[in-house]
Amino acid sequence: MRVTRPMLALSGAVAILALTGCGGSGGKDEAAVPKEVTGSLEHIAAEADCEPDMQTDADTIRQALCKKGKEKYVLATFATDRGQREWLNSAKDYGGYYLVGRKWVAVGQQKTVTALQGTLGGTMEEGSEHMNPGGSHNKGGGHGGGSSHHG
Repeated sequence: MRVTRPMLALSGAVAILALTGCGGSGGKDEAAVPKEVTGSLEHIAAEADCEPDMQTDADTIRQALCKKGKEKYVLATFATDRGQREWLNSAKDYGGYYLVGRKWVAVGQQKTVTALQGTLGGTMEEGSEHMNPGGSHNKGGGHGGGSSHHG
């Protein structure tokens, strides 16, 4: 069976949601963002003081689990900018917080990726609010039960 990029994105996003859980009302303290790091997954992980636990090692995407204190996050690198954007577009449907650099992404709880931004640089992006079961990761408030559809 061939593993496609969308399948990798979905499995990665599902893993992220399992790791991050709901919650995390991190502060909005935005210190000066350093110059964005570049390089291999191992180099970026070293900059973040992470011993990467490789989960996916393919030509188009490399993905590892990292720990920062008690928090876990996913670090992914991509062969192309387009591949990165396609992955992000699919993964963001699952909510969460994304620190985005050139051909790399770190995904985890808001406070975790905000702290990583102080080391790795990059820009913050938020996932979709309406796909978070049990409430929103992004706004702190939940939607009542049931399924609502925004249109």
